[in-house]
Amino acid sequence: MPRATAYERLLRPVLYRLGKGDAEIAHEQTLHGLRRLGRVPGAVSALSRSFGAIPAGAARTVFGIRFPGPVGLAAGMDKNGIALPAWRALGFGFVEVGTVTAQPQPGNEKPRLFRLVEDEAVINRMGFNNLGSAALAERLSAYGPLGYPLGVSIGKSKITPLDKAVDDYVMSLRRLYQYGDYFAVNVSSPNTPGLRSLQDSGQLRELLTALHAEAVDLGKGTAKPVLVKIAPDLTPSAIDELLGVCTDVGIAGIIATNTTIGRPGVESHPLAAEAGGLSGRPLTEIAAKTVAHIHAETGGALPVIGVGGILDPSDAQRLLDAGASLVQVYSGLIYRGPGLIRRINRRLS
Repeated sequence: MPRATAYERLLRPVLYRLGKGDAEIAHEQTLHGLRRLGRVPGAVSALSRSFGAIPAGAARTVFGIRFPGPVGLAAGMDKNGIALPAWRALGFGFVEVGTVTAQPQPGNEKPRLFRLVEDEAVINRMGFNNLGSAALAERLSAYGPLGYPLGVSIGKSKITPLDKAVDDYVMSLRRLYQYGDYFAVNVSSPNTPGLRSLQDSGQLRELLTALHAEAVDLGKGTAKPVLVKIAPDLTPSAIDELLGVCTDVGIAGIIATNTTIGRPGVESHPLAAEAGGLSGRPLTEIAAKTVAHIHAETGGALPVIGVGGILDPSDAQRLLDAGASLVQVYSGLIYRGPGLIRRINRRLS
């Protein structure tokens, strides 16, 4: 078994005790700490010297965008984009903010974020808590060049009826279009009632057609990439049907996968009965199989961002071997700390 890192031995136990063990409090305090760090002259440069080096040759171009490195920060970690200058200093080659909704919303009742430490897993039922797409646009307008591509994950406001979902997504795309390098359409979170029904082919086609047309219009004929984030709980036939819609509409890529409503391997854990999506180590196998299926079904023609269960460099390598063009990390940061990104970058170089 690998020797525990300084983060795992020293910092992680402190973070886990914050807020009497409330995982969301630790998340928020870490995020605000990174935000403050980004405002201290020289602090980001110092952090970058320790963690941020991306080896030469790691850059790659995917759906027309040049990424300085293949490892990205998954949506959900910095929903409102408050710590964007710091993430590049940790070695991320791109960052995805959100999921953001057209209307600001508080999300579900607390507690809503749980660590299953023994299984290196997380259950969340956050419910798209965010300040809204207008507030995110205002914040992004104040940033200068970030030094990496920015993805924006958009979702449906909870108060918006499903039959008005298209207008809701389009509004967020319109507000944020000038700031994002690509846009992820989140139709797979298990924590907004009815949202996953938008993965059904008829509703998905209507939504993606409208978003693609809006992107073409906003881009004056050349659309920025629009991607779809899918659930790991879809059957292979449902994935194939979804891929057919994406290909027909002209979607640029797939993000695989979101959290699962299943409890694979953690059924006996005391927290397994908590509602919400499961991420972390239990998704490692599922994410790799989903990526491999998409790659095989499309012949590699549709780029995939692989996400789910990356806690070691070998997990990231496995997703790339399965056909992913890029990978994203979330739960791995909770259990392995920022050194994980450095180790993955070294391995993938």
